[in-house]
Amino acid sequence: MAEPYAESSQAPYRERASRLAGAVVWTRTAVPGDSAPVLPDGCMDLLWTEGRLFVAGPDTRAYVSEADGPGGVTRYAGVRFFPGTAPSYLGVPAHELRDRRVDLADLWGGGAVRRLTERVDAAGDPAAALEAVAVRRAADAEPPDPRLRAVVAALSAGAAVASTAEEVGWGERQLHRRALVAFGYGPKMLARVLRLQRALALVRGGAAAAEVAVVAGFADQAHLAREVRELAGAPLGVLLRQ
Repeated sequence: MAEPYAESSQAPYRERASRLAGAVVWTRTAVPGDSAPVLPDGCMDLLWTEGRLFVAGPDTRAYVSEADGPGGVTRYAGVRFFPGTAPSYLGVPAHELRDRRVDLADLWGGGAVRRLTERVDAAGDPAAALEAVAVRRAADAEPPDPRLRAVVAALSAGAAVASTAEEVGWGERQLHRRALVAFGYGPKMLARVLRLQRALALVRGGAAAAEVAVVAGFADQAHLAREVRELAGAPLGVLLRQ
């Protein structure tokens, strides 16, 4: 059963678990001046805003969108797929969408996507209608290789790339090739992104930066600070305020 929507205390953002395994359904209303960045997380999203369906590829840096709807207000809904699963559902290798936002019509064809867009636009709950699109698409697709989830689990726990490859039964070169298709970048970059997310979760939970650096697998606090700036585009303190 899906979790109730959880709303941010700062911005009109809500999310819940999806009917699609491991995915999250979310909604957001962007207003002028709302520039909180979307940080790299190893995921890809199927997105809706009125009159448009598009895909957010895997990010290697922070992404900031601007409100451009009526009165400067823009409504979004999205399905955030579990890392490594979206390429099977969407039919495109992740590395082709890295750091990009691409219209779904460019991937699936204009006529079909136009009809889907009209259906989601007209729905009383666009997020639920978008989720239905993702669920139907997943049902018709080849399921993702389950070893990809094992890769995410191992790297999230701080395992080395070599040991991760051995655990799933792939050589390091094979793991790299498969990671490009599934995640959009190699396993070392994926490990950095997952480590960043692990660190941010610890800090938001109240842990001190020095403690987070050790627990999350950074060499020291300075290393944590450099990685946050490089991947998230801002110091840790600024991210927390956002």
